[in-house]
Amino acid sequence: MSVNNCASGVDFLQKNRTAKQFSLFLLLSIILIPQIKTSAQHLDVPFVPTPDIVVQKMLNIGNVGPGDYVIDLGSGDGRIVIAAAKRGAIGHGIDIDPERIMEARQNAKEAGVRDKVLFIEDNIFEVDFSRANVITMYLLSSVNIKLRPHLLAKLKPGSRLVSHDFDMDEWVPDQHDSFEGHDVYYWVIPANVKGEWKWKNGGNGFTMLADQEFQRIKLSVKAGNKSLTVNDQLLTGDRISFTAVDPSNGNSYVYSGKVEDNNIIGTVQIRNGNNGAIENWTAVQE
Repeated sequence: MSVNNCASGVDFLQKNRTAKQFSLFLLLSIILIPQIKTSAQHLDVPFVPTPDIVVQKMLNIGNVGPGDYVIDLGSGDGRIVIAAAKRGAIGHGIDIDPERIMEARQNAKEAGVRDKVLFIEDNIFEVDFSRANVITMYLLSSVNIKLRPHLLAKLKPGSRLVSHDFDMDEWVPDQHDSFEGHDVYYWVIPANVKGEWKWKNGGNGFTMLADQEFQRIKLSVKAGNKSLTVNDQLLTGDRISFTAVDPSNGNSYVYSGKVEDNNIIGTVQIRNGNNGAIENWTAVQE
């Protein structure tokens, strides 16, 4: 994991105070700071390889397999991209250190996956990684937070993000696993649903106001001028679902759809006691 502009030890200690992170910082300081002082191209995060058991855990949590395009940010010796290729994925690694790039290319050749992967010398803050549907990373929390707006803006909803040891601050992960002294964090890039939406179902006109913080949503729904009770609100990638209940008669509307730009397209189950109907649902953002 090596990119440009070395983060200072002070910044590391301020933002990463766990014993594990402190020990990692001390080790990297002893080994790499003398090299950084004389290097013409500075590094944000010195190279520390992800243990193979953690690599497999990351790929398992990210459900990486055939058809996936994996980009590893700060790819080091290439082991994550190579392991993904062995599962049938394709992709590439990005690293600012030319020595790591050469090492990764040789490792890919020896692993027999050279035709499935590329390793590119570049700055992770400048490269276009929007083609990926899986991003892996082993950086620092400060670097993750700096990358966060780019990940949310450039990756398509539903894309998967997996980080070794370092989180995204207030962006709560969809999954967090701890094992053998390591942490793996997993997020799904959410669609942007914030704003006002309108549609018609069952002969009624509906208006929905959506507030959003990352994948967490808070919805308010009206049928005409009547406020409905909203339950089971869920946004996962480009999929949204919720139930709206009319408190005056108990009728419920169970919505499930896919967010496509300024539209939500899906279905609704309209339930009235033991009776029910299924209709198409198309909501438009105003």
